Amino acid sequence: MIVMPEHERDERTGRSAAAARIAQQASWVDLQVRQAMERGDFDDLPGQGKPIEDLGAEHDPDWWVKKLVERENIALLPPAIALRKEDAELDDRLDAITVEREVRRELEDFNKRVVETRRQLQGGPPVITPTRDVDAEVEAWTRRRTTRIEAQRAARAAAEPAPRTRSGWWRRRAR
Repeated sequence: MIVMPEHERDERTGRSAAAARIAQQASWVDLQVRQAMERGDFDDLPGQGKPIEDLGAEHDPDWWVKKLVERENIALLPPAIALRKEDAELDDRLDAITVEREVRRELEDFNKRVVETRRQLQGGPPVITPTRDVDAEVEAWTRRRTTRIEAQRAARAAAEPAPRTRSGWWRRRAR
């Protein structure tokens, strides 16, 4: 049996001061949870009203990663497939950029990642994504951008009302 010094014992209960603090902290936590429940902070949480999934005989230690991927819609692709997907979406991403220098930087970064992925020997599908010719892509980006700007101007011009002819009150009076 461990004997506590007198100054560390609570005279009323006979418990140690540390045990009293822990009991007080537990009641404080219970109070906070109760108040949060009364405010409705725990309403509409994901999984509310659904049974807890049974772990079963074979528990997967990476269950939380799989739930995160499912919940956040994260795509875990091999580098070769990720580059193919990025290559397919690259023109749309470039069209969102408004400065040629940034387009060039984006294309050079893409080409660099394609070359680095080809050099790595990680297995998986082969890297068949071609690098992009920066000058040709910038030229195509410029053409697409010019076409888009002209279409926007034409749409704006078509949306503007026709100029009104002024038939001043003095002309009507002269009749």
